[in-house]
Amino acid sequence: MTTLPYGAWPSPITAEMLARVAVGLGETQLDEGVAYWLEMRPTEGGRMVVVKGDPHTSPTDVTPAGFNARTMVHEYGGGSFRVHHGTVFFSNMPDARLYRQDEGAAPVAITPDTDGTHRYADGTVTADGRWWIGVRERHDLGPSMLDVENELVAIATDGSAEPRVVAAGHDFYSSPRVSPDGGTLAFLAWDLPFMPWDGCELYTAPLSPEAGVGEPTLAAGRIGEESIWDPEWSPAGDLVFASDRSGWWNLERIRAGERQSLHPAEAEFGYPQWGLGERSIGFLADGRIVCQYDADSRTHTAVLDPETGELTDLDLPYDGLRWGPDVAVEGSVIVFTAGSPTLSNQIVWLDFEARSVDVLRESSTVPFDASYLSVPEAIEFPTEGGTAHAFFYRPTNPAVSGPAGEAPPLIVMAHGGPTSAASSVLDIATQFWTSRGFGVVDVDYGGSTGYGRAYRERLNGMWGVVDLRDCVAAADFLIERGDADGDRLLVRGGSAGGYLVMCALTFTDRFAAGASYFGISDLVPFATGETHKFECRYEHTLIGPWPAFEDTYRARSPINFADRIATPMLVLQGTEDHVVPPSQAEVIVAALRRNGIPHAYKLYEGEGHGFRRAENIIDARNAELSFYAQILGFEPAGDVPVLPIERG
Repeated sequence: MTTLPYGAWPSPITAEMLARVAVGLGETQLDEGVAYWLEMRPTEGGRMVVVKGDPHTSPTDVTPAGFNARTMVHEYGGGSFRVHHGTVFFSNMPDARLYRQDEGAAPVAITPDTDGTHRYADGTVTADGRWWIGVRERHDLGPSMLDVENELVAIATDGSAEPRVVAAGHDFYSSPRVSPDGGTLAFLAWDLPFMPWDGCELYTAPLSPEAGVGEPTLAAGRIGEESIWDPEWSPAGDLVFASDRSGWWNLERIRAGERQSLHPAEAEFGYPQWGLGERSIGFLADGRIVCQYDADSRTHTAVLDPETGELTDLDLPYDGLRWGPDVAVEGSVIVFTAGSPTLSNQIVWLDFEARSVDVLRESSTVPFDASYLSVPEAIEFPTEGGTAHAFFYRPTNPAVSGPAGEAPPLIVMAHGGPTSAASSVLDIATQFWTSRGFGVVDVDYGGSTGYGRAYRERLNGMWGVVDLRDCVAAADFLIERGDADGDRLLVRGGSAGGYLVMCALTFTDRFAAGASYFGISDLVPFATGETHKFECRYEHTLIGPWPAFEDTYRARSPINFADRIATPMLVLQGTEDHVVPPSQAEVIVAALRRNGIPHAYKLYEGEGHGFRRAENIIDARNAELSFYAQILGFEPAGDVPVLPIERG
């Protein structure tokens, strides 16, 4: 075995591989024995394509060239298509219109052309196929983010009439679901300044055959206090959902007006509603509930008997989600997305009666020997106020080892959100680092989901403090174990994770370098309007109400303390990011330049909040590797372009 400096190990996992062999998978659906799902393809400019398949046929594209089945409702999108008897209804990214695509036919728009100002998402189709009911988001009512209007609308599926508003008055809506008898509509609603995981309300309302909706009745939930997730109608007409009123998102149902708990547990059967259209609940023909839930840093796929409360985990080789949950059930067939530390995200077809499992699609194949894979260790480590969680990946390369007696550099990864969670599902983007000799710790700092409401609320009022503290504590834990070199700590993250990077390099001297992907440098513009409606009051919970907490906003903004930054920083940003606009990157870059701090800035034309185009994914990863190599003083293996660094 060859001995080489950590970071300089040759690896078969290249930046090109990250973009060329991987696709995003999600939004699984079942329709008359056929599975449908979405694929995000970096090699097609990040285009979203509806695909269909089953165990007996190869996957087939449904969305034709020239269309992009993606919605920008809430800017994060989700819920971009729905299938009904072979007809696909989808939102088209270029013009934001809703389209109908009959089997074998070209898509036809069924909503007016509004120059992209009306967006559609999270729709359901009535049993008779006449109406699409879902979310419309309007951007033509005024210049302010607060002028954006979200509502539920009914749309004739033949395009014969203008969309008709069926529910309005709340700031946000999601999850419209029609009862089996067609007579009741259930939906979620919430209002600023709260996010849906802070608390939302579940309503039911009478629904007529002409998609007329009567007066809604509050069924469960409370804005800001109790969060409801994924309401679904059982075959018998019970309304099943997850509520966190116990401190954990647990499954409940409403039967004959009575609210019942189905399986109390310290486990999360619900998830933060960042994207629309996600589902973690479905029903077998006999009424048993198929569900996904998180416990013990793992995602479980299980069947729950709602009459006895017995929960049976399925014996499957999957224990994680790459993005949100996607469960679809029809008869005895279950289709879902899941993965594991050695399996990338997959579209899985499970015939519950036959006990057969088929993989319809993989997010990425692994075109290298499995001996290069670093399997994460779930760690729990001490931090102020208790313990926190993370996944630790050791440097792994079958052909190379590091110098004897030397601990490796450690990349501390901070996930976005911040109300989100790390995933243990195989991601070759993480293996890109570990196969080169870096340790990686992916931190579920206080505020992350998957550990109950109290853990989630650790971040309330403490954003930029608790998350940073926990990331440093994770590094300290690994340094003390001898798994990391305290002089070669790196920190990287995107969005809220990018904000943590900037905080780490501003308010501590623990790191040797950091890479911020579309990170926040100044919190004040977010409090005063420089973001989108969905998150425009997120800081009310994470920091405090504006302007009463103005001093705290300024104290937590790295840009106000830029003179403290003495650590090299790489800043990567998209020009079309409407969540964290380029101005956030530019103010910190100007400060780095003014103070002579080594840094590099990469601005990617046409990219939004998250890079989707293959050429930019490749360039960003190579730039990051080159940046770390120059700062830590090693020569990266392979053909890695040298990133120009401004050094003042």
